[in-house]
Amino acid sequence: MKPLVLDSSMTNMSGTFYPTGHVFALFPDEDCVRQADARLHNAGHSGITAYAGPDVILQDIVHTLGNADAPLPSVGAEGDMVRRMADLAGSGHHGLLIAMGDKDEIENVVSAITPECAVAAFYYRTFIIEDLLTPPLTPAAAAVDADAPQSVVVGTHADR
Repeated sequence: MKPLVLDSSMTNMSGTFYPTGHVFALFPDEDCVRQADARLHNAGHSGITAYAGPDVILQDIVHTLGNADAPLPSVGAEGDMVRRMADLAGSGHHGLLIAMGDKDEIENVVSAITPECAVAAFYYRTFIIEDLLTPPLTPAAAAVDADAPQSVVVGTHADR
């Protein structure tokens, strides 16, 4: 695991954090990050990993937001994800950037990081950011909430 050094390949055209082909996961402390990294590599994960402490997240990743939402909010969710990272890093959470190799399976990544107390994980793919740790809606909950309005921004600052 190397230290995270943010470069232009990890941002979108507007400069907002968007490391396509990577998972960015957040953990309560550095020890959990190190354990998740070891678990990933023991499971045969081939991608490179990079560690980001709370200060790196707040100073480097959050800085990429800049004026991305001015004058209008972004069409995509990248700004919302960065704000979620900022909230977690502000309370001391640490990050792990996981490069996805051609033969790496996302299910194996989730299986490796979940037992190590990952609190959030975002898989950045072309045009899609997948929130890997949001529990799926159960059939019973779906039946109860069938008439509730649905939104792609539930759980982000955009829904406030």
